[in-house]
Amino acid sequence: MSTEENTNQEPIVQQETVVGAPTAEAPAAGGFLASFLSLKESNPKVFFGAIGGVVLLLIIVLSSGGDGNKPAITGPVIKNLAIGQQYTLKSANAYDAAATVRLVSTPGAIAAYDDTEEADRNGACQHLPQGTIVSVLEFADAYGKPKSYSKVRVEDGNCKGNEGWALSIDIQ
Repeated sequence: MSTEENTNQEPIVQQETVVGAPTAEAPAAGGFLASFLSLKESNPKVFFGAIGGVVLLLIIVLSSGGDGNKPAITGPVIKNLAIGQQYTLKSANAYDAAATVRLVSTPGAIAAYDDTEEADRNGACQHLPQGTIVSVLEFADAYGKPKSYSKVRVEDGNCKGNEGWALSIDIQ
């Protein structure tokens, strides 16, 4: 055999069996994708219309809120307080049973006090335990909300008879 005869021969290809090789579904999926992409060249209006339809369907599915019967999430609300009535102090923002409710001399001073000092916690009945019974004497509006602060008189405990201002939301 000459070298010319050797170069004209077709190479021998061995077929290998690969584990996990594509099955019959893969060419079908590839064929669908190929025909869909060829639609872009032949009829672009249908191609882009189909993409827009899928996007629109996804937006509708994602924006549908689900069940409309879910209860609304609510937080603490200011109770409809009345002057002369007795209520108990309960901190609306604390889950700790040992948390106290602060009384101040003027409405609005609650936002300004510094809680880093421990000295003010021990004197003048400024921090009352939750559950203390108080009577409402008057109200003060703040930040555009009526009855934000309530002037109260302590009706029991060591501080009985003392008066001060508390947040109305802390009076239950």
